[in-house]
Amino acid sequence: MTSVRHKDRTFVVDEDGHLEKFSDWGPEWVEYVRTSQGIGELTEEHWKLINVLQEYYRENGAPPMARVISRATGFKMKHIYELFPAGPGKGACMIAGLPKPKGCV
Repeated sequence: MTSVRHKDRTFVVDEDGHLEKFSDWGPEWVEYVRTSQGIGELTEEHWKLINVLQEYYRENGAPPMARVISRATGFKMKHIYELFPAGPGKGACMIAGLPKPKGCV
């Protein structure tokens, strides 16, 4: 296991940089991922996507597939990549504190 430190917090992450424990998610993690991925201030659309991801994860125990994210938010995939340039798996799921989706390269 690897860890990353941001401000006064240490986070245990997997080999892809995603949180090992969803329960460690919080404002410090969001800030760490946002700044490390070059994302500016989060908008309502960012938070809508993050909330959809987390709700799905709580209900299903796994991150949703990209098409489920698009359908649940009403955002086209192009717009999801505009919000999270690293994509729905490496960007959005990471900032939401979820594990990397299966099949995400």
